[in-house]
Amino acid sequence: MSVTSPPLAAGGVESEVQRIRALLKQRHFAGAVETAAALRGEYPENRDVLYLLALGLRHAHRTTDALATLQELERHHPGWSLLYQERGHCYVVLKDAPRAIEAYERAVQINPALPATWSLLEGLYKMVGNEQQRQLAVAHAKKLQSTPPEVVAATALFCDGELSAAEKQIRAFLLRHGNHVEAMRLLARIGVAREVLDDAEILLAAALEMAPDYIELRRDYACVLLERHKHAEAIEQLDRLLKLDPKNIDYRTLHATATVGLGDHEGGIRGFTAVLADTSPSSRLAADLHLSIGHSLKTLGRRTPAIEAYKQAIAARPKFGDAYWSLANLKTYTFSDAEIGQLEAAEADLSTDELDRYHLCFALGKAHEDRADYARSFRYYERGNALKRAASRYRAELVEQNTARQKRVCTPEFFRERAGYGAASREPILILGLPRAGSTLLEQILASHSEVEGTQELANVPRVVLDLQGYDPDLNNPRYPACLAAMTADEFRALGEKYLADTRVYRGGKPRFIDKMPNNFRHVGLIHLMLPNAKIIDARREPMACCFGNLKQLYARGQEFAYSVEDIARYYRTYLELMDHWDAVLPGRVLRVHYEDVVEDLEGSVRRLLEFCELPFEPACLDYHRTERSIRTASSEQVRQPIFREGLDQWRHYEPWLGPLKEALGDALSRYRERRHEPETGSRRSVPVR
Repeated sequence: MSVTSPPLAAGGVESEVQRIRALLKQRHFAGAVETAAALRGEYPENRDVLYLLALGLRHAHRTTDALATLQELERHHPGWSLLYQERGHCYVVLKDAPRAIEAYERAVQINPALPATWSLLEGLYKMVGNEQQRQLAVAHAKKLQSTPPEVVAATALFCDGELSAAEKQIRAFLLRHGNHVEAMRLLARIGVAREVLDDAEILLAAALEMAPDYIELRRDYACVLLERHKHAEAIEQLDRLLKLDPKNIDYRTLHATATVGLGDHEGGIRGFTAVLADTSPSSRLAADLHLSIGHSLKTLGRRTPAIEAYKQAIAARPKFGDAYWSLANLKTYTFSDAEIGQLEAAEADLSTDELDRYHLCFALGKAHEDRADYARSFRYYERGNALKRAASRYRAELVEQNTARQKRVCTPEFFRERAGYGAASREPILILGLPRAGSTLLEQILASHSEVEGTQELANVPRVVLDLQGYDPDLNNPRYPACLAAMTADEFRALGEKYLADTRVYRGGKPRFIDKMPNNFRHVGLIHLMLPNAKIIDARREPMACCFGNLKQLYARGQEFAYSVEDIARYYRTYLELMDHWDAVLPGRVLRVHYEDVVEDLEGSVRRLLEFCELPFEPACLDYHRTERSIRTASSEQVRQPIFREGLDQWRHYEPWLGPLKEALGDALSRYRERRHEPETGSRRSVPVR
């Protein structure tokens, strides 16, 4: 659900809201209530109308009615701090200190930039004799008093989800006043919320230079490093924080998360388990910790203890959608009748939040699919996708515009002029394509070879792209890929060498390693210029199977194109268009491997794959399912089993409902098999670099 009001009609509700505010300011409470109540009939979910109605009712000494209105407001806008602040005011009127404290605490939990609320909490804590909490409230109030009012106001806007207004206000402040640590921190937090992580990292690093002892700032920096998959650097920052506060549960949890990010799942499990010992067993944190332990156990191939961990997460938090989905996402777990009943009850419960609800929908889709109730299964998949898509900022046209830019910039002449650019290493093997197209299977086959290191889904190429982009990708004129034309041979070599250095932390001692990141298909040109001798493999699958596989998959992050029929079909068509372009401008550079071919002829496909990678044939690659290694993708349990043909046509169970998908895919249904330039396998020639 939104935390802000729906768009206001010009001259309609907006002008009426301003009139109600004026009436309240003039203390004409009866008139304000009458106007707001009438407006509520026309705009029953409008945040400002409901809030001002509650405010007027309280001032009109109708506190019970005010509380009922706030309850209605909470149903539509549960993440807005001022509704809880107003609820606290109502309970103060009713002389109910415990409930007033609870409401005010919820308000400052959402939005710590509420000076008046902290002052009220100080008085209430004093009244009930809670000196420790009183002192904390005093400290918060003093900090806000010492912060410029513009920064406090912008922080309040940010905490209530009004990012654009907050960013506009804080940028104006920084332009007037220059570098200010708290303002820089807030702008970085806005960057994180907008997923502009490179800018956030730069801002936080600069602010830490100015205020190295600012603990909350260092924590923010560690979190951004984690988000950017800079796990070793995040651990360095967290180690510094833990020296100051070794028992801090938050720092310990983040440290365990970073440890997992480095591929040390056993170490991560130990860290999460140690935090669990100091955590209330029925808390939200306990549920999250059990979930994290389950994910690491799943990655290590320890299915039974992973299931137990997910069930412990549900025991700690009964409507925990992510834990139910994690069981379903094992692909091998079957829900009992009782569990399906619990799932359906939780999904139908009006108090279930949207995040849990769409996780529950996807879990129910899988549960009913396993029972061959495909109609009911499809309804839940469809509902889950609709809820997830509604929460997404994905814009298909941005991907299509980027594809057009790639085609304009990356011409045959462009690559001829840059022949030999990049780092000479032959170590990387990059697997790309679309999710649910067999890339994890190819990774597992190659990782079964004695000379090849299986890693995890590495974010290093996307990170290079973000650094080159230089702007919020939502802006109309991003620098990438046009900036590639201005870069020198030395710059591309430096990018390649940095990539090799940054990925070394995920490797052991084998001479070759795999970088499997499906959406890297968008950056084949950049990869070629950075790493001209890297092997690039396109994992491709029949479009109906691939697209429906995405529509029934809920991803932990990213893959925002996967939650509507139109989006996934457009993305698949764009993928074909761009891969055709790479074939034309870099003929023979990419090996295409069709999932269906691997299923029908495993040995032939494996030999072709190894020959392309210039690796000798090893029988272990045919027994890939026996290879013990960490696998962090949705297909982790499937690739630990022998290949089976039945999976090719699973989508046909849903064919009665997939007409719109077929129509949206159009000629992609046939042309996905087309091939312009087949790579020359068996050649051991390397590209000489300048």
